[in-house]
Amino acid sequence: MTPPTLYIIATPIGNLEDMTYRAVRILGEVDLIAAEDTRHSLKLLNHFGISKPLTSYFDHNQQIKGERILHALRQGKSVALISDAGTPCISDPGYQLVRDAVAEGIPVVPLPGACAAITALSASGLPTDTFTFAGFPPSRQGKRRTFLSGMSALPGTLVLYEAPHRLADTLTDIRELLGERQVIVARELTKMFEECIRGSVSEVIDAVSHGIVRGEVVLLIAPGADVPPEHESLEHVLDRLMADGTLSIKDVAKQAAVISGVSRSEAYSEALRLKNNTDCA
Repeated sequence: MTPPTLYIIATPIGNLEDMTYRAVRILGEVDLIAAEDTRHSLKLLNHFGISKPLTSYFDHNQQIKGERILHALRQGKSVALISDAGTPCISDPGYQLVRDAVAEGIPVVPLPGACAAITALSASGLPTDTFTFAGFPPSRQGKRRTFLSGMSALPGTLVLYEAPHRLADTLTDIRELLGERQVIVARELTKMFEECIRGSVSEVIDAVSHGIVRGEVVLLIAPGADVPPEHESLEHVLDRLMADGTLSIKDVAKQAAVISGVSRSEAYSEALRLKNNTDCA
């Protein structure tokens, strides 16, 4: 008998033909499906003739629902975690549930599939041997500029997600803080109006300023010309980010982990230590 298992299942980011045979089979076999938006996911499940109990699992209920899902797993049930589109836990809720399941010895099985960041990167023509995926930049300009400036020394290609209505502002900040790099705006990947806009930051700003950008956006930034090969030290990164004064300790730790290449928990512990030392000084 197969033990109770938490399956992490990628779903299409647009084109339903990108659903894998294995994903359809597992979704039809599990006892419970945890979905970011049950209404959205129901359309997907109906398309493939899958009828299973659904529960919501998103940012604002993940603590409560996470415990309920773990309880189902403890009771011997298997659960599939899906997001609205793409791979769960990648700039989507889920890593806490995976962490807690692993801590309890519950098997976690990932099913590979669509991911907007990797899809865009594979077709970008930018270096792929080293890259950093940093999710969505902060929406407020001050925090966004701090976020971007902290990435200036990173090696390899930078991969971000961005909301269409903030794209022009983010590109402008990139030009000012990272320089006139080559960038790619990949939007509506796998959908009817799929588009990749390529060029220097200024050229792409000009291209997106002539109309309304719609749909999901992946923003790729070419490596800088003089990027050092090694990660910046954690303490130096934390000192710089905390000196800005606009970020919470949680946000500081998140950005420092990306920049310095350490785990988020290690960055958070060190940030707390530095803050406590400063407060006691």
